[in-house]
Amino acid sequence: MSESTAPTARAISARPATSDPAEATGPAEPTRTPESPDAPRSTDIAESTTGVIPGAGPTGGATARPTASAPASAERATLRLREAPAPDAPHPDDPPRYAPEWLRLREPADAAARAHDLLDPLRAHLAGPPGRTGGLVVHDLGCGTGSMGRWLAPRLDGAQHWVLHDRDPYLLHFAAVGAPRSAADGSHVTVETLRGDLARLTPDALSGADLVTASALLDVLTAEEVATLAAACAAAGCAALLTLSVAGRVDLTPAHPLDAEIAEAFNDHQRRTGLLGPDAVTAAGDAFAAHGATVRAHPSPWRLGPDEAGLTAQWLRGWVGAAVEHRPELRERAEAYLDERLAACADGTLHVVVHHTDLLALCRPTGGAS
Repeated sequence: MSESTAPTARAISARPATSDPAEATGPAEPTRTPESPDAPRSTDIAESTTGVIPGAGPTGGATARPTASAPASAERATLRLREAPAPDAPHPDDPPRYAPEWLRLREPADAAARAHDLLDPLRAHLAGPPGRTGGLVVHDLGCGTGSMGRWLAPRLDGAQHWVLHDRDPYLLHFAAVGAPRSAADGSHVTVETLRGDLARLTPDALSGADLVTASALLDVLTAEEVATLAAACAAAGCAALLTLSVAGRVDLTPAHPLDAEIAEAFNDHQRRTGLLGPDAVTAAGDAFAAHGATVRAHPSPWRLGPDEAGLTAQWLRGWVGAAVEHRPELRERAEAYLDERLAACADGTLHVVVHHTDLLALCRPTGGAS
């Protein structure tokens, strides 16, 4: 959608057509989503239920600021579902490109991994000057099923309005219905949804925003897209909390002679077609700093053991599958490697640390604020 085109209002049911995600989604395409760069992918080695949405983000205009006195009544009173389709967008009734099972499977590990040490500086920044009125407006880019909102909204005080952006309308239904309703201090939290593409992100799209969030998004962006995101946040004067970007390092215990080769091939796969992959956090930090933002980075690793065997197995299939997709000559050795690793996962002897990095960028306020 172009900058000058207003979003088209459209009635959308607040709930998915079925309560069973697997029943509704069907087979997935061999692609990735912004919230799942480590997701399993469809190869001979790794059969996948995930898919890719390369770049997802806002296309709408300014959003009204919430107030602490907003009604806290029925669910429908807290939801506004809008659609802002691009001219080349898929039809809303098209099947989603991946199922939400992967996002649901990884959500507990994501919540445990996110860097709590970045929350205090974020809260201090969002508190703003004394006497500030009105609540927070938060834009969640590539929201998937809304795990970032479920994690962050209850950790921030004050009324909040979340604008959830994704290209998949089915995921937006789940994100809206599963969104939190209360902030840390009991204030009201409301949500709306927008379909859109990060490539069309402009400062106008973030007008009135206090915070932009994303999970596992940076590493599936190009340098140009990251620069666009940083410029839009800086022009809007809003902070950015961008979590769970792949760092390019994986530690598996016990070690295996093929670990390093698989990791290298996976990292190269992440950088294909100009995507930043493991270089994303450095590129984003530089882009935000160039606009005068204060930038902080903090490790946010997954720590997977016997209690996370299901997630570990799915991650392994995706990790090895991506490596083989990039280097087909690895296939025979990788198949034996995967079988061995899955057996260790099943018997509880495999431990994995998947390194990620969280980035907090505190942009200078606009409009004469200091």
